Amino acid sequence: MPAQMAIRIRRLQKGMEIRMAKYLVIVESPAKVKTIKKFLGSNYQVAASNGHVRDLPKSSLGIDVEHDYEPKYITIRGKGEILANLRKEVKKAEKIYLATDPDREGEAISWHLLFALKLEEKLEEKKVYRITFNEITRDAVKESLKNAREINMNLVDAQQTRRMLDRMVGYRISPLLWKKIKRGLSAGRVQSVTLRIICDREEEINAFVPEEYWTLDVNLKVKGEKKSICAKYYGTDRERENISCKERADEIMAGLKDASYSVKEVKRGERLRKPQLPFTTSTLQQEAGKTLNFSTQKTMRLAQQLYEGVDIKGEGTVGLITYLRTDSTRVSDEAQQRAAEFIAANYGDSYLAAAVQEKKNARKIQDAHEAIRPTDLSRTPVAVKEQLPRDLFRLYQLIWKRFVASRMREAKYETMSVRIQAGDRIFTVASSVLIFDGFMAVYSTEEDKSEENILNVALDTDSELNFLSFDAKQHFTPPPSHYTESSLVKELEELGIGRPSTYAPTITTILARRYVAKEGKNLYVTELGEVVNNMMKEAFPSIVDIHFTASMEALLDGVEDGSVKWKTVVSNFYPDLDEAVETAEKLLEHISIEDEVSDEICEICGRNMVIKYGPHGRFLACPGFPECRNTKPYFEKIGVPCPRCGKDIVLKKTKKGRKYYGCIGNPECDFMVWQKPSGESCPKCGEPLLIKGNKLVCADTKCGYNILRELSKKS
Repeated sequence: MPAQMAIRIRRLQKGMEIRMAKYLVIVESPAKVKTIKKFLGSNYQVAASNGHVRDLPKSSLGIDVEHDYEPKYITIRGKGEILANLRKEVKKAEKIYLATDPDREGEAISWHLLFALKLEEKLEEKKVYRITFNEITRDAVKESLKNAREINMNLVDAQQTRRMLDRMVGYRISPLLWKKIKRGLSAGRVQSVTLRIICDREEEINAFVPEEYWTLDVNLKVKGEKKSICAKYYGTDRERENISCKERADEIMAGLKDASYSVKEVKRGERLRKPQLPFTTSTLQQEAGKTLNFSTQKTMRLAQQLYEGVDIKGEGTVGLITYLRTDSTRVSDEAQQRAAEFIAANYGDSYLAAAVQEKKNARKIQDAHEAIRPTDLSRTPVAVKEQLPRDLFRLYQLIWKRFVASRMREAKYETMSVRIQAGDRIFTVASSVLIFDGFMAVYSTEEDKSEENILNVALDTDSELNFLSFDAKQHFTPPPSHYTESSLVKELEELGIGRPSTYAPTITTILARRYVAKEGKNLYVTELGEVVNNMMKEAFPSIVDIHFTASMEALLDGVEDGSVKWKTVVSNFYPDLDEAVETAEKLLEHISIEDEVSDEICEICGRNMVIKYGPHGRFLACPGFPECRNTKPYFEKIGVPCPRCGKDIVLKKTKKGRKYYGCIGNPECDFMVWQKPSGESCPKCGEPLLIKGNKLVCADTKCGYNILRELSKKS
């Protein structure tokens, strides 16, 4: 009997709760439901849409180009049950609050929910509202209810425009890639430009010819000091000199054979190092990549969890950081005040910044949100460490430290610059000592740490110096670095391509399509990526034009602020794209990439094997498929013998798709180089000469020999 009574009471309580829930709040993610429900109480029911509920159909363009470019939205497959449940909740509610994410995408989801849930009538009765909050905290959520508004159609139109432009490019161009290369490939408005940027860097690296230069140091004994000092060669009093070859270094050393050394000048001063600004989406992805070795995708996934809420002992589920998609460094006055109080209490007033610096950027930024920061500074990394998984903790710690440091005073260094005279030559010594750590008490990068250069020797104009030795070293200028995910995000941001929310999915896509391979932190173009990029450059130069893509982003910003009509952007873009596709179809008729017949004979059935494209690039396959399923790796011979064993050198790929040149006799012969061998040998050391742009360069970087290819051919 008591058990039955308890069940009845629970049912009664549940029924009362349902009847009491007068207001419905719809969010995007189920992870937010529990957190927000806790803040609002029994009068509110909180439900999730699980992201987008309507989209353009996958089976067709989904845009009526004949009738003013009207999009044809349909319910996303699998969302029927979610929408059915939401409609039941809508019927019970007196008011509906659409609380999707506070950006273009979130605004569009709210707009789609309006139609999918048939809320137009309730909208007219002023019973449907749009609310946004930059952080999932009690104060922020309750404040959003006080500032409920209508849906911002400028934001919706900006998202619609981006979606339609992306659909137009992908839907019209991707089939050409399927036809000429292989099915499953894709082109994209931002994706294709990103691939081009990586390909262009690869070409720069392949064409780069290192230049020789030398450094010259002198080791000197200071009278009365146990330690010696090392001074760097500067030049003369009149100008700095760069030493380009060994002969010049020897000449300088010979000229100073009997020279006396004296301290000509000592300058002392102070230098300030400013803290870095709080994180934006881009800078968070960059720093997490550099310091934590996180991919952009992983960084965004973890940041999403920190924003939506994690379980903290004694508090329940709480959002630890503010909204993660932003390109603003702005911080609210309230957050600024709380940060000042925290720093004063924990580090002292001397660590408080005199004035807060702001980001200077000529390009328009989306300033609707604050920078990424902790929602409550009292939740220090130490306080939450035991309650967070390792990677989640590391990212939170990075965000927490960066924000606190950004509100602190500059670090201060005491500097000393010494000029040492030797004949008519000048050598220099520099010293930098940290005298006030400022923001570095909380957060410092490797770059910050390298600023200190302590000279443990007292020097002034009366110091007596005695020559000990010279140290001349040969160097070569390094090639441009391969992009990492971090440096690529930085490049995309500086060029104005894409937006904070697009960086991670764009990089993820080109990796998934195997256009680009990731080895260590570096990104390398694959053979497949080269083929796709070359085809895009030849057939669709405007689509992969960096400036054109950046200008499209500016137009989307114009749609968002209401200065540009979205249909104007779409109607101007599509006819040019349509014409480009028709031209490309004619241009590419003569190109046949797939099923090129090779000289290789199938050892099973005797047919000539054909060259096909797979996920990892080209391979040989028997044309008798499915009767004969024989396949083998395809190695392109370059017509150059191996310098070690005389067999053919062929173009190969690493497991992840990066190109290199190696002996076909591998593993018996392990010869391999990253650049194409010329077939000639270095006259200085005998190593192979590699083709780099218009020069032949010795494979041994310590040799440094290079010569113009035209000159080499004549000789």
